[in-house]
Amino acid sequence: MSVQEAVEGGHHYAEEWVPVASLLPADSPRLKGESAEHVQVLALSEAVLPPIVVHLATRRVIDGMHRLRAARLRGDSEILVRFYDGDDEDAFIVAVERNVAHGLPLSQADRTTAAARIVRVRPQWSDRKVASVTGLSATTVGAIRRRSADASGRPEIRTRVGRDGRARPVDATSGRLLASELVKRWPDASIRQIAGAAGVSPATALDVRRRVRSGEHPVPERRKPARPTDDTSGRDRQETLQALRKDPSLRFTDAGRALLRWLDARTAGMDQWQEFMDDLPPHVLRIVARLAEQNSVAWREVHRHLEDEIVKTGLRGQAVPRT
Repeated sequence: MSVQEAVEGGHHYAEEWVPVASLLPADSPRLKGESAEHVQVLALSEAVLPPIVVHLATRRVIDGMHRLRAARLRGDSEILVRFYDGDDEDAFIVAVERNVAHGLPLSQADRTTAAARIVRVRPQWSDRKVASVTGLSATTVGAIRRRSADASGRPEIRTRVGRDGRARPVDATSGRLLASELVKRWPDASIRQIAGAAGVSPATALDVRRRVRSGEHPVPERRKPARPTDDTSGRDRQETLQALRKDPSLRFTDAGRALLRWLDARTAGMDQWQEFMDDLPPHVLRIVARLAEQNSVAWREVHRHLEDEIVKTGLRGQAVPRT
């Protein structure tokens, strides 16, 4: 995805030479600032460096602080600039994506902090879209979103915008139910009209229309809402993980921290599986299903092993400690 596609608005202007002294420091995603060593390397280089990107409204550097500092170190009076006209948050997002894609890479901490900021200012963006900008995995972004969310004050987000720029419902079930109502109300509407109005993919709209015409429920059995007794499963997983994160025997040992990272990577986002599975291409359905089965077998082995350890240590029946 290009930088232009990463933001909701804004425009890149043609390149022009600008006085170095007129430019301001960046709203940088780099927590530790620029690398003096990298600036020195650029200053001594005879290569023609690409233009830096500058926010038109503020004259702050979006991408190219190392190149700007190198120009100052060389005593250059002007530098080649491409201005970007967008809001402050769009400018920050452009900075993140550019620094992930080329130049001196952002650190893991830089990208994690940037992702937390992006999910706050662009809560309607999907985990995969934020991941494509920050260079993180969608699972990691999902975990960051849950950690940074303010449940008491954050407005409910009913749709998320994917990497293709299309808005889709967070709850795939509601999109299918709306599509079924539209099919009944407008039987002559095209698939694209139904898909656009319901916020679902054309493939989903086609499947819903087929189901409605054949008398089936618009939501496949595997996608029907969980029973009320299962509604808290995602929250329970997060509460359990949070209890483990507070345990000093895990937090303050290398092995414990490694275990926490492993568990977080393999359990975060499990309650969002429908977001990823709703529009899988038909030719990969069996492959993904087989992978899910293999993972479930592995987790059953983990469960059996831990149950055996519980029996050996005499902990069966005791409550999970809370710290």
